[in-house]
Amino acid sequence: MDAGVPNHATAAARQVDCPSSLCMAFAETLALDGGDALPSFQIAYQVYGTLNADKSNAILVCHALTGDQHVANEHPVTGKAGWWSLMVGPGRPIDTDRYFVICANVLGGCMGSTGPASSNPANGEPYALDLPVITVRDMVRAQARLVDELGIEKLFAVVGGSMGGMQVLQWAVSYPERVFAAIPIATAPRHTSQNIGFNEVGRQAVMADPDWCGGKYLTLGKRPAKGLAVARMAAHITYLSESALHHKFGRHLQDREALTFGFDADFQIESYLRHQGMTFVERFDANSYLYLTRAMDYFDLAKDYRGRLADAFRGATSRFCVISFSSDWLFPTAENRSIVHSLNASGANVSFVEVETDRGHDAFLLDEPELFRTVSGFLRGAARVRGLAE
Repeated sequence: MDAGVPNHATAAARQVDCPSSLCMAFAETLALDGGDALPSFQIAYQVYGTLNADKSNAILVCHALTGDQHVANEHPVTGKAGWWSLMVGPGRPIDTDRYFVICANVLGGCMGSTGPASSNPANGEPYALDLPVITVRDMVRAQARLVDELGIEKLFAVVGGSMGGMQVLQWAVSYPERVFAAIPIATAPRHTSQNIGFNEVGRQAVMADPDWCGGKYLTLGKRPAKGLAVARMAAHITYLSESALHHKFGRHLQDREALTFGFDADFQIESYLRHQGMTFVERFDANSYLYLTRAMDYFDLAKDYRGRLADAFRGATSRFCVISFSSDWLFPTAENRSIVHSLNASGANVSFVEVETDRGHDAFLLDEPELFRTVSGFLRGAARVRGLAE
């Protein structure tokens, strides 16, 4: 993280202490899509690289559902490398020797940005379910406030996958004049009924845990770890392809020679999913899981345009690179192509790449050389058009 982050904080915003991150607190009201408003809020974020003199080299990286601001640094909770350290860093496709990279924890998150675990100024207790429901557009509004405070008028690029890709699309629609290049990866203009269904299973798992306590578990000193772990297990299956699961696990047994004829983790896949669930609860807040999955369900970019996605993009001026993965059944190529077709219909500058891989939706987080070449090449071409120095 670059310690020389520009500070242009106004009287309505100020840098505040935030463990292992930078954090900007905003005293101005933030209006929300649901009709409510936050009287104040804060955004935790990380920055990497150096902002150039004319502030034209800033890239905003938007994280997915279970990500956070620690995109390219060691995570303070898990001790693991940043969730996109293969993509972001010196000499990486998003090269921090060349670009100034910002990654913010979304509104509704649980790593320092205002979310359900944050203190409610009305009573000093955690918001829990008293926090208004947050949408992807609300997240982007809050990010725009942060970018303002960093003194950046126009972002060179906005990049993200999955829920991060939804934010990229929303940036291009809400702030077309502020985004030069947009890279939405493995995403969709709205959630399908199947995806909403998967999210509802996860939410119900959390809320069925007796330690959820109607969302007030923090006040009562409890934690719905079992429910959140089950939600993570169910979701994690959707991030992989059947082929990837078969190649990695098949029907291999876990540390045993024969079936137990009981309900321990006989199979490797069972042990793997249990591990994924239990490690997840160490770093994530259960109520944030409810809020962020709901934000994804509510996302519908064409809703305010009579269902016409091309009309949503009509004012977009960004250069787009849309990327999908051949084995992603959560956000399949067809969904990404619908974005491309609508961008073409609106007259936008757009390119499209389908990466051949058997790794499923999570491929955007993994070592995929074609993905890296695509992102790196697109950014280099956009930089030449933008006039960024080599």
